[in-house]
Amino acid sequence: MGGEVLAAAADRDDVDVVLAVSRSAGETVEGVAVEAAADLPELLAERDPDVLVDFTGPESCVEYAAACAEAGVAVVSGTTGLGDDGFDALRDVASDVPVLYASNFSRGIAALRRAVREAVPALDGYDIELTETHHNAKRDAPSGTALTILEDIDDVRGAAERVHGREGEAPRSEGDVGVHARRAGDIAGEHEVLLAGNHESLSLTHRAGSRGVFAAGALDAAAWLSGRDAGWYDFTEVLE
Repeated sequence: MGGEVLAAAADRDDVDVVLAVSRSAGETVEGVAVEAAADLPELLAERDPDVLVDFTGPESCVEYAAACAEAGVAVVSGTTGLGDDGFDALRDVASDVPVLYASNFSRGIAALRRAVREAVPALDGYDIELTETHHNAKRDAPSGTALTILEDIDDVRGAAERVHGREGEAPRSEGDVGVHARRAGDIAGEHEVLLAGNHESLSLTHRAGSRGVFAAGALDAAAWLSGRDAGWYDFTEVLE
């Protein structure tokens, strides 16, 4: 994703990359030298960026966000797998600098979430199954996007028991939401919400053909977030 962000930034006039860091430093991507992540605090002070875009891991995300709070740099993060402690740490940073977090920066996913929030109450009592598919190197399961969609379902229907996969004798209980994670090849991301009942079914599906769509959305968020007051922001605010 770091490479995708640099590639997307190279095609835009509204952003300018002044630094890039990674735990594996030494590369040059799109003309930008990738420097050591350990040097981030010094680089933030030296280069004075407006916004940091983060696609790393839970521990790195929290570490980099803290460095941004110290330097007065806004944060856009798409890192998933954070857990409660990670989100608490990010929200603490938001008291010092603007922070925009999204589990997915796709405009299509935003539209899918709106559709889910309308379809679930309209089809009251229908069974719901959620399936997500990603590349074989993705670490967290279910995906952060899937968890966000599940939260949307809970918001409009009430908290439901989540059944992760099915094996052996496993009949549905009323109100269950089935959750299935698949990992294969280099698939950028697919999410399907299936609602079935009353002798009919409705499938709402989003497929990302390239990780570039997430990079483009993250840069939209960065351009929008620059110069705003400290606080917690959501990607839907960018789209609106």
